[in-house]
Amino acid sequence: MTNHWNDYQHSDVIMAIGGNTAENHPISMKWIGRARGRKGAKLICVDPRYNRTAAVADLYVPIRPGTNIAYLGGLINYILQNERYHKEYVEHYTNASFLVNENFSFDENTGLFTGAEPDPVRNATKYSMQDWQYQTDAQGNIRKDPALTDPNCSFQLLKKHYSRYTIDNVSRITGTPIDVLEQSYSLYSSTGQAGKAGNILYAMGITQFTHGAQNVRAVAIVQLLLGNMGIAGGGVNAQRGQSNVQGATDMAMLYHIIPGYNPCPQQGAHPTLADYLARTTPQKNWWSNRPKYIVSLLKAFYGANATAANGFGYQWLPKLDGLDHSHIPAYKYMRDGEVEGLICVADNPLVGGSSSRAKLGYQKNLKWLVSIDVVENETASFWKGPGMNPAEIDTEVFILPAAFSYEREGEKANSGRWIQWMWKAQEPPGNAKADLWIVNEMFKKLQTLYQAEGGTVPEQITMMSWDYDGPDGQIDIVKVCREINGYRVNDGSLVTNFVGLQDDGSTACGNWLYSGYYNNLESPATKKRIRETEGLGFHKDWSFAWPLNRRIVYNRASCDLQGKPWNPDAPVIWWDAAQGRWVGNDVPDIPGAWSFEYSTENPFIMLPEGVGRLFSIGYQGIGGLLDGPFPTHYEPADSPVPNLLYPQATYNPVSQRFYEDHTVETDEERQRYPHIATSYRLVEHYQSGSVTRNQPWLVEMMPEMFAEISEEHAEELGVKNGDMLIIESKRLYKDGEQGHIRARACVTRRIQPLMIDGVRRHVVGMPFHWGFMGMSTGDSANDLTPSVGDPNTTIPEYKAFLCNVRRA
Repeated sequence: MTNHWNDYQHSDVIMAIGGNTAENHPISMKWIGRARGRKGAKLICVDPRYNRTAAVADLYVPIRPGTNIAYLGGLINYILQNERYHKEYVEHYTNASFLVNENFSFDENTGLFTGAEPDPVRNATKYSMQDWQYQTDAQGNIRKDPALTDPNCSFQLLKKHYSRYTIDNVSRITGTPIDVLEQSYSLYSSTGQAGKAGNILYAMGITQFTHGAQNVRAVAIVQLLLGNMGIAGGGVNAQRGQSNVQGATDMAMLYHIIPGYNPCPQQGAHPTLADYLARTTPQKNWWSNRPKYIVSLLKAFYGANATAANGFGYQWLPKLDGLDHSHIPAYKYMRDGEVEGLICVADNPLVGGSSSRAKLGYQKNLKWLVSIDVVENETASFWKGPGMNPAEIDTEVFILPAAFSYEREGEKANSGRWIQWMWKAQEPPGNAKADLWIVNEMFKKLQTLYQAEGGTVPEQITMMSWDYDGPDGQIDIVKVCREINGYRVNDGSLVTNFVGLQDDGSTACGNWLYSGYYNNLESPATKKRIRETEGLGFHKDWSFAWPLNRRIVYNRASCDLQGKPWNPDAPVIWWDAAQGRWVGNDVPDIPGAWSFEYSTENPFIMLPEGVGRLFSIGYQGIGGLLDGPFPTHYEPADSPVPNLLYPQATYNPVSQRFYEDHTVETDEERQRYPHIATSYRLVEHYQSGSVTRNQPWLVEMMPEMFAEISEEHAEELGVKNGDMLIIESKRLYKDGEQGHIRARACVTRRIQPLMIDGVRRHVVGMPFHWGFMGMSTGDSANDLTPSVGDPNTTIPEYKAFLCNVRRA
């Protein structure tokens, strides 16, 4: 999230796309309601279902699942063709004027950019990005066209790329009526002027696609064109589905990064620390500080064992081997016998993972499985699942009972990046332990075993500094917080923030972004709870927001070149000429602001160019998506229609094809699975349902698996509300036999058929919370979903697939 929850009150137009904010993020509605009540803000809901957000929205925009880029591309085209963009902002704060390599091009038949070539290892396409670069002069400076008329400037390339995304074409692709498209485009683009703020909220209905990262890029382009980045009430705001998902990603839960969103080292490309830093550190702007953050991280990892002579222990840091190690391929490796063990921490992939019924069988190949959770879930008890014979399963299963969130203390980072301390409300029952205690004891035992017995690269474990016990021999959480915050190695004193980190081994820091959140042992910022009584509602003394307690990132862009706020009624920061420094309601996001330097450039300090990217390049490890410099409409892997914009295009060509004969590809298969399906969450159940399906009152409120279908669809099927349905997908077709899931029919007007390129198509909606364990059991919607993912993140395409529905 670039902004924060409270900041929604400053929005003039709010677009909720790919998320049901009223139902799944109810606190957001408090601030949306305040904006609507106090300043007449408008709410747009873009969703396949007429959900609870749509029910209170000023404008509902129905859309076919998997066509967000078509919708957003149409919005981009509308903004450009009608000159609704914020001209001064676009000229000075984006790369609109930057000239791109003359060899760059895009094939409108195949949907491929320059540099496409086969990638046999991934069974997909990959790009050489050498033509996706800027033109430079003899001194290496980027060539620009301030008039924005050169055909090779980013602005003109953007206009050309989206010229096909006319309202008529978008309507044919998305199923959205033309008049509704026009209303939504006109309303949202009205924020492209000084003094107005447009806010885009999104959730998994944007990310869970084979083009999910590009969906987010499309949102960012819209906000850059309209001047909505860095301002109060604006931004690109990811609404998280759990209270600490933000914290999990910050701390590098994902395999391709290390803490603080630094890229994970790669074998071959980064054999030494010097190689890694040379290849991933730009010369300009904030990531030029990467050496300080990496060396401080290595000192936190390896302590006294990390010295300048041995590259601060970099040789012990695991390196990526060129393979994808995310959820989808992990289970493929399991199927192929390449993964022997699995540790599942608060995760239930046999319900929450794609193609989950197939994965049930893959787990039989494990030698051991550890489940750390508050209940016995489907993944831990896979041997009890449908079709499983325990006598044929040799997997040894360990279940470690864990404490619930309110039974342990520690900080959580919410959607707005606020790192808030949570105090323990009660003791956990029985032998249940906090995650931190479990991980601490597990690592100490592993380190002792490696020291005694050796193993494959034992130094990765034995050389790690691990001293988090208190005097009583139990985990001391303050020691962990000190290390995350960062300290000086010579005397153990805490650094104030990441500005104090060094690259000479004199500082240690577990995550540079969090530096400052626990810099005072007596009164750490993360524990502060002081409400703001005036101002913009940023509450700077309530917890700590990374980075540097900044509540709106890129806030330099909230002012014009002279430092005057675009919106004087909601000023974030401004240049005070009398004081000769930046002041305001937030921490200035400006290099040198702390030394009172005036800056007219570089509002987007995390990019080497210092400006927002309309055209996205790959540059020294910073940014650059694998599947193109512009978001491009590709159909979902399961699609009922060909690509109407690019006739020869497949689904995202760079998306890795993990399984053969896995997705719907032929006309015969489209007739067998004619309906468009999507999945979503409920208020009454949470994630895989392993906790909520064991609560009697919640089970009573939402007792069993169901599927929403329209009244027209029900009439065609001869189905009434409450009848049992059989739902099939290609993932359940095996050896000539068609498998299925069962779900109660919920016949509703919330879902309506969509007219897709002149053909009426039915949409089916399903929650994904059910499984075969707990008080309430049922089939999982994810038995049907495909194991295909985004090429940048490998997040599965849960939100758009094809199915067949019939009466049981």
